[in-house]
Amino acid sequence: MNHSSSKAGVPREPDLPPYQVVLAETDWGSLQTAFGSGEYLPEVLARLLEPDPKVQVTALSELSELVGHQNSVYEATAPVALYVAGILAHPAAMTLRPYRSVPIRAALLNWLVSTAYDASDEIVDRTKQYFPGFLTPGTIVAAFRDLRPMLYRAVVPFLQDSHEDVREAAVIAALILAEHPALAVHRDHLSVHARAVLDTSSDGPNRRVAWKALEAWGHDVTDIEPLQEEPWDCGPHSDGRGDLEPPF
Repeated sequence: MNHSSSKAGVPREPDLPPYQVVLAETDWGSLQTAFGSGEYLPEVLARLLEPDPKVQVTALSELSELVGHQNSVYEATAPVALYVAGILAHPAAMTLRPYRSVPIRAALLNWLVSTAYDASDEIVDRTKQYFPGFLTPGTIVAAFRDLRPMLYRAVVPFLQDSHEDVREAAVIAALILAEHPALAVHRDHLSVHARAVLDTSSDGPNRRVAWKALEAWGHDVTDIEPLQEEPWDCGPHSDGRGDLEPPF
């Protein structure tokens, strides 16, 4: 069983429910998506485990529209995120995408990055200026943010993955999820991974997430070349989620 930290005394994050349980026990038809109820979500989610990577990526793209349309969080977003996180270790996540030789696992992690960013501190702080009740306990966004320790536990095993794309996507997801106060104990460890992204990555949005995490956590970032600011609603992989779109 994977542990999120090897340090004695460090609290362990809660386990994810098995993806099969999420699929079977969620009342999908009662949950809101961007385009009505979530009654069709089980069929879309099941396609993520198909052996054909084109089918998998198309399903992930559909999920982006159904539960992440216009960078919003819907009632169905949370259980979908639990399912996606729950299949990260599934053999189907190792399917290679044609022409890219990148495991589907990287696309799954990037989907989690986009979804977590839509409920990140940065987005919430700016949205609260216009919608003061946006983060009231029990609201959709607040409930999703409560899942961050559970999602973090699913992501952490891939921080040192052998594939660069998987590794970087896991780091960016972990950095965003670690904004949760219960995960503050892991931030020093994650700062090493954030530095590695800044040292090696050419992905501007990912570098921005890494830089901002280090800055927020009190690290000296004066030695890092300043990053160009982006519009507040253009976070990592949110430009139409091009990583998920055809051609494959």
